[in-house]
Amino acid sequence: MTPVIAFGEALVDMLSSRLGETAGEAAETFTPYAGGAPANVAVACARLGVPSRFLGMLGEDHFGDFLAAELAAHGVDLSGVVRTREARTALAFVSRDAHGERTFDFYRPPAADLLYRLEHLPPGVFADPAIVHFCSNSLTEPEIADTTLAMADMASRAGCLVSVDANLRHNLWAAGGADIALVTQLIDRAALVKLSGDELDYLRADHPAEAWLAERLAAGVRLVVITDGPGEVRVLGVGKELSHTPPAVEAVDTTAGGDAFIGGLLAELAERLGEPEREGEWYQDDAFLRRALGTAANCGAHAVTRPGAYAALPDRNDLARLRG
Repeated sequence: MTPVIAFGEALVDMLSSRLGETAGEAAETFTPYAGGAPANVAVACARLGVPSRFLGMLGEDHFGDFLAAELAAHGVDLSGVVRTREARTALAFVSRDAHGERTFDFYRPPAADLLYRLEHLPPGVFADPAIVHFCSNSLTEPEIADTTLAMADMASRAGCLVSVDANLRHNLWAAGGADIALVTQLIDRAALVKLSGDELDYLRADHPAEAWLAERLAAGVRLVVITDGPGEVRVLGVGKELSHTPPAVEAVDTTAGGDAFIGGLLAELAERLGEPEREGEWYQDDAFLRRALGTAANCGAHAVTRPGAYAALPDRNDLARLRG
């Protein structure tokens, strides 16, 4: 099975006790949950039995200890994690509406994850075939953006499959909105791209959606997966379009829904890439793609029915129960 390597931020989600209540109706408390989009994906893959490694930097503080312990407890390889005293581990205060949809208040920057550099990479990290996963939150400062883009290039040149989840968090950017050109640069380095319908609309700006997507495919992206919360998932490739409807569930907390989805998709891809005797490329195999979409959608559906991120991610037994 091909391992998954996820790079970027691990942070602590401080999840509000309120669900759809307005200020003043109840005392608000916050419970810490381990999170951070790429770290969530590393955990999602590990819980599904995929060899999983996380690359990133944590502060030498209580929250960094908490995250390291949680990642290790879920079976994630931490040999690429660096600790620092130069900045603290990032926090995100998460509020939820009555449908579990969340808003974030980030305490970042400064934060330890933004200090990771190429010299922190373990020797030979991309020497063997791997799926290397990125998100756009490691583009929000110039130095970490340079590191991220260079790392994606290194992984691709080494023969790894690069995966990118747009995962736009506009309030992390100094300008108040994600840098479209910079995010697009990262996307165009990927073979597999996941983004929501809202993210597609933001990134394409005044370009027609189909034209913008065609530009990504022309740049070398093999497959674009477009999610819409509980709605239909679309998959687009050169000469290919598939769709899948996720199972209907009652959402409690959508924090890890997208990360669970891409984790499930990468877990299926990790298994597929580990079987070189199978004919055809993974992005041309409709039977594989339909199965992978089903697994991904079930992972996302399971995650949104539970609070938190790592704690909400399913294992194989959870998926079997969901399938009934």
